[in-house]
Amino acid sequence: MSDSDPGGHLDRSSLPDGWDVWSQGEDGRLVLAYRPDVFNADAFPAACLPTLYLTHGKRTRRPGINPVDTADSSDWFVTLYLEPDVSLNETRRFPTRAAALEAVVELAEEFDAGEIDYRALYQVPREAYFERLDELTGDERSEC
Repeated sequence: MSDSDPGGHLDRSSLPDGWDVWSQGEDGRLVLAYRPDVFNADAFPAACLPTLYLTHGKRTRRPGINPVDTADSSDWFVTLYLEPDVSLNETRRFPTRAAALEAVVELAEEFDAGEIDYRALYQVPREAYFERLDELTGDERSEC
């Protein structure tokens, strides 16, 4: 993957099966959604859809709110959200879009494999949500 890829699009085949490309902007922005077939507002609020964002310049607003120009930096940022006010504490920063795309795929793989401790990100637990994520990501806690 390079910054000069036609259209700057991610090779969807490089993503784990649970992740879908939700949107790709002409500015290079990318949003991935985890299992939108499950987190579809029927069993869980739509806000609980885990998302990965790749942005040029750091996001200053949360998902679900129309962002303003965030290109205050030449760097690319990767952020994992469990819902609008719950994100992985470390936003990852990269000097090129190619490096950020590789990080998006790696983070998607880590999440899909149950390697992200999403429970630690919440102040108020959502037990039913955690149990479903455990099942989907193969986290062994669901067997307890």
